[in-house]
Amino acid sequence: MDKTLIVTNDFPPRPGGIQAFLHNIALRLDPGRVVVYASTWKRDREGVEATARFDAQQPFTVVRDRTTMLLPTPRATRRATELLREHGCTSVWFGAAAPLGLMAPALRAAGARRLVATTHGHEAGWAQLPGSRQLLRRVGEATDTITYLGEYTRSRIASALSPEAAARMAHLPPGVDEKTFHPGSGGDEVRARLGLSERPVVVCVSRLVRRKGQDTLIRSMPQILAAVPDAVLLIVGGGPYRADLEKLADATGVRGSVVFTGPVPWEELPAHYGAGDVFAMPCRTRRGGLDVEGLGIVYLEASATGLPVVAGDSGGAPDAVLDGETGWVVPGGSPDAAAERIVALLGDPALRRRMGERGRAWVEERWRWDLLARRLEALL
Repeated sequence: MDKTLIVTNDFPPRPGGIQAFLHNIALRLDPGRVVVYASTWKRDREGVEATARFDAQQPFTVVRDRTTMLLPTPRATRRATELLREHGCTSVWFGAAAPLGLMAPALRAAGARRLVATTHGHEAGWAQLPGSRQLLRRVGEATDTITYLGEYTRSRIASALSPEAAARMAHLPPGVDEKTFHPGSGGDEVRARLGLSERPVVVCVSRLVRRKGQDTLIRSMPQILAAVPDAVLLIVGGGPYRADLEKLADATGVRGSVVFTGPVPWEELPAHYGAGDVFAMPCRTRRGGLDVEGLGIVYLEASATGLPVVAGDSGGAPDAVLDGETGWVVPGGSPDAAAERIVALLGDPALRRRMGERGRAWVEERWRWDLLARRLEALL
């Protein structure tokens, strides 16, 4: 691999899925051949100190821009070209294709031989809007490769690119740390702590926003409870939709069978997946396709933990499920469909075990971080 400059607005300690994606792959590259140019997370004392501690722990060089939002401004582009030359980098990985990929012409002129721009799902929405379509097309022309999460995002992003740029696209989804997410991750301890040891548990791990479908799960609970009276829905995560979800649980009459944990530390997430018998997140597409699931790494983390999954059909979510093998895909926003599949799984331990084992094997075969890091190395 050429020595690589990673240019990104999204990098820890700022939390988020894109941040985790980039960091996990960067950690699996040769640290002597990686330099990261990233935004500053927060400018207050706590944020600055947290960022400094994080950067000092990395095996590669991290250079922070003074801004909290790294954009392809003339100043930031000049700084990126200076870092490229200073560190002898000959390849560039843009952590998010739009808009940072607009730096590509300047970096190529400064000596970059390979430029790879990664997309994460929101670009599928951008591809539907005239102004952002043009931006994506410019990025496609200026870089060697635009990566995509799955077939859904590929087809939509490709529609905004020239035929030549679309033909150069490459598959690079996020991965799963199969050593962290595994069937013995500590779920029994979480169940005991929450008083759920003797109850069938449907778990949903996600940010609490409308698209993810926690409201659909709550609306499905009357049907689930009719078939499995002691079932409980465990909702893990925080977000702006929590108050609405709690009101919905009250209005639906299932509040005693719904447990909200709030946000949990990342290191406790595997155990919270493991607290479930079934993982469910019936995500749905909103806002005319602008608010859509890019992939749904939570389904793969659940599979790695040995759980069968029930996924929604929004965007690229079906790419993270082998329908009928590792779980099922249901129409997003359909309580009836979600309830039917969840009840079938709760009532059949052998089916849960079979789907969970197939999901674990699929993650080990296709979705490990080390495999994906090698794929990026080849692109660079």
